[in-house]
Amino acid sequence: MRSPLIVATLGLLLLADVAQAQTVVQTSNIIVRAFGRTIDFTSDTTTSIRDSKVVRQAHDDAATFVASQGDIRGVQLESAFNTLRDRVPEARNASDQVLAEAILAL
Repeated sequence: MRSPLIVATLGLLLLADVAQAQTVVQTSNIIVRAFGRTIDFTSDTTTSIRDSKVVRQAHDDAATFVASQGDIRGVQLESAFNTLRDRVPEARNASDQVLAEAILAL
């Protein structure tokens, strides 16, 4: 009698993990697309995010952050997070992981 309950519980846990992974992927895609729109917009008074020295210099820190699953946080990465959250409204509520992955995608 316990076997069907265990199987059902494991099935529900698996579905929950898949749903959570989908949400992370969708959020990441939204942020990357928003960055794309922001990156493509430049004017005399606004510097492109892609051309931002702060963001470019954080690339290695972002790679380390992602590889360490957030355990290693560099100073340049923290500065890039602040810059992105200041300049890109969609980035304000994004997790550090999503922002680090977006920096790597630039």
